[in-house]
Amino acid sequence: MEILIRATQLILSLSILVILHELGHFIPAKLFKTKVEKFYLFFDPWFSLFKIKKGETEYGVGWLPLGGYVKIAGMIDESMDKEQLKAPPQPWEFRSKPAWQRLIIMIGGVTVNVLLGMIIYAMVLFVWGTEYLPNDGAKHGIYVDSVAYEMGLRNGDKIISVGGKQVEKFNDIQLRILLEDQNNLEVMRGEQTIQLSVPPSTVAGMIKIQRPIFEPALLPIVKEVFENSNADSAGLQVNDQLITINNFTTPFFRDVVDALSKNKGETVEIGVLRNNDTLILEALVNEKGAIGFGIFPQNEQLVYSTQEYGFLESIPAGIIKAYDSFENYIKQIKLIFKPETEAYKNLGGFITISKAFAPQWDWRRFWSFTAFLSIILAIMNILPIPALDGGHVMFLIYEIISGRKPHDKVLEYAQIAGVVILLGLMLLANGNDLLKLFQ
Repeated sequence: MEILIRATQLILSLSILVILHELGHFIPAKLFKTKVEKFYLFFDPWFSLFKIKKGETEYGVGWLPLGGYVKIAGMIDESMDKEQLKAPPQPWEFRSKPAWQRLIIMIGGVTVNVLLGMIIYAMVLFVWGTEYLPNDGAKHGIYVDSVAYEMGLRNGDKIISVGGKQVEKFNDIQLRILLEDQNNLEVMRGEQTIQLSVPPSTVAGMIKIQRPIFEPALLPIVKEVFENSNADSAGLQVNDQLITINNFTTPFFRDVVDALSKNKGETVEIGVLRNNDTLILEALVNEKGAIGFGIFPQNEQLVYSTQEYGFLESIPAGIIKAYDSFENYIKQIKLIFKPETEAYKNLGGFITISKAFAPQWDWRRFWSFTAFLSIILAIMNILPIPALDGGHVMFLIYEIISGRKPHDKVLEYAQIAGVVILLGLMLLANGNDLLKLFQ
């Protein structure tokens, strides 16, 4: 069911973005009296799922969900229809229009995606506001994995600054380490302040595992003891704090999880702090590595901040959030060209994208991620690769500056090269997904 929900969200999100992107080309083309032969959601090689013709344009839905397109008369595009170019140019064709009009038509899709990202972000902030964990809201410090441990971080550390600058939001710490080449951390460990350097291997490790290398630490303080569980039989009570398991110190909840998982099917001695007394309880660990209790969750152990926005406040906030998404994604693209990070091995396709949606339907998360995808779509389409909008824009700018149109053969071969590049990138990204799936 989770797979179906995620797939539905992905298809709905892409459908919205593709239709509006193509409208960004369609509307200026119509305004400049350029003939649009087709307007399609998804691609339709060999056949389409649905089509209807109104006026001079055929509207339809293809069966291959890899994007969409508008087919504009007199233009060399992914359809590679060269027959119409053999005839003399007609006034309603793309190639007959002034360069500035053709440029507006070509950047229309990207423009719509940028504006759409801003609008969606603004509306998400207006409707739901934003909730975040301030850096000082992680009261118990961090809990690290092996990558963070190798760079010198320890459980309970509190990161004060990155690259000499204090960090307001907890989640921004790792983004700054990953995307901004910030290799100096100021850390509070107990009463001592220490300086740590981030080695290149840390960034490579973060990219490889594709998850946070540390999280807010939680204390193992019992909120609930499940009825008739092993914890109940052992006498564990609400507000007890687990401090040892088989004499192994467990200051944090993750320590408890690790200790129990190593003792499946065995009876363990649990050191418990109850009020000011220390007690020793015996409990049987089941085959799942649990004894039957729940701790106080994050929102009760950490101090979150919520910011609400009025309608007028949400507009500039949405623009800023869209800009931040744009900037961060550009930095992620740059990582691909750093050989030491091996970031290309972690390019993801449709499976990776679908996993970013919630396993249950969550409108806030759906619209937030759709806004992010809209910004990504704008960036990817404006790249100067033939077959993308950016490739056409590149040739149009050359024409405007030089006063000469590129030869049709140049555009044709460039389009073929661009399609090959795009197919290669798609095979790499989705191939990575399949490898991870089978591994």
